[in-house]
Amino acid sequence: MDILSLIPSFGGFVWTLVAFIVALSIIVAVHEYGHYIVARWSGIDAEVFSIGFGPVLMSRTDRRGTKWQVAALPFGGFVKFKGDANAASAKDGAALTGLSDEELRSTMHGAPVWARSATVAAGPAFNFMLSILLFAGFFLWQGIAIDEPVVGTVKAMPGFETALMPGDRILAVDGRDTPDFETFGTVTEALEPVTPVSYRVQRGADVLTFDGPFPFPPVVDSVQPTSAAMQVGLMAGDVILSVDGTPVTAFAELREAVGASGGAPLDLTVWRAGDVFDVSLEPRRMDIPLSEGGFETRWLIGLTGGLAFVPETRTPGVFEAIGLGAQQTWSAITMTVSGLGHMITGAISTCNLSGPLTIAETSGAAATLGLASFLWFIAMLSTAVGFANLLPVPVLDGGHLVFHAFEAVTGRPPSDKALRILMAVGLVLILSLMVFALSNDIFCP
Repeated sequence: MDILSLIPSFGGFVWTLVAFIVALSIIVAVHEYGHYIVARWSGIDAEVFSIGFGPVLMSRTDRRGTKWQVAALPFGGFVKFKGDANAASAKDGAALTGLSDEELRSTMHGAPVWARSATVAAGPAFNFMLSILLFAGFFLWQGIAIDEPVVGTVKAMPGFETALMPGDRILAVDGRDTPDFETFGTVTEALEPVTPVSYRVQRGADVLTFDGPFPFPPVVDSVQPTSAAMQVGLMAGDVILSVDGTPVTAFAELREAVGASGGAPLDLTVWRAGDVFDVSLEPRRMDIPLSEGGFETRWLIGLTGGLAFVPETRTPGVFEAIGLGAQQTWSAITMTVSGLGHMITGAISTCNLSGPLTIAETSGAAATLGLASFLWFIAMLSTAVGFANLLPVPVLDGGHLVFHAFEAVTGRPPSDKALRILMAVGLVLILSLMVFALSNDIFCP
């Protein structure tokens, strides 16, 4: 990535920075609040709840004695519990000396193992809950397709302005019946990319047969943040008419042309709301997670396609939406685990590990694409933060949980000396990983 691409203009830089700070602050606030509220429920007192580090910009102390503050460096946060020496929950021996048993119980280091473990685990758990709720909200907002292939809205494309109409129930495509969406998918995926295609539809009381667009036309459904397509200004709703002068009928033909490019520049002719223009862009080599596990390396430009129409949708119930949100969150976790495993084994490039510059750039691009895209990005990033914090590395929540597990098994915590050494090692590992990820941001293509 070219670091200068982050600041094409001062306005663009500010937008990227603001979007990144907003996304990160939401995620950090939820994570730290998880620690705080579960600690409170568990009888552990919090002295400081901070969003950001460094000089304090504003603060107030509540009736429980907790100081709530916003600090100048908005790139993280912490909760300092009673008995902690610092934001990393190191033990403050002097503060703990002379405390009664009741007072010691209200500290992080004098509470029982179950209370400390619950407090530590709550941060990542709240990140996952945020992701689930955001994904669920997305499904409630956008709706989910009904079981039958009914046209909701028709995507605009040249030559087929009067074919499919909203409310059409598609009975057959190319002479093959489509009683439900599953069958519709099977039928349409088997079609050769030709146009027009014969449709039989139920429209009100009438059954009509007419020619319409290929079911999976080269119409852009979405543009991926920071992609080659976004950089040249392609937008959702654009229709790709040709690639290097060769007409395309199906989105699959566009995908094949991009995949066969080997990274060479491609010239696209694009239709947008009646206007036709040309753009040139270079595909990027990417490692794409597969639904069955593993990764596939492909050349991509950052476009996704779909059907020639948006299916009619229904609003799911709240619990159904939460279930779908949980599935999406679990999918994001499994992709993250798979990605890390493949990077460690060398199966995919370590350039897939993004650092703060790429994350900031992506947050700005997602915000540019609209609120839905930005909230989806926050949900994905919240899942990644929750997972990363569960890694068994000292300093991180996962490292503390390992210490608590050791104490639960042996009946005693690790010695203070061992903890200091392990925390120092963990800090070095985290800082090294951050430097490596930052180098990826600067030097990886």
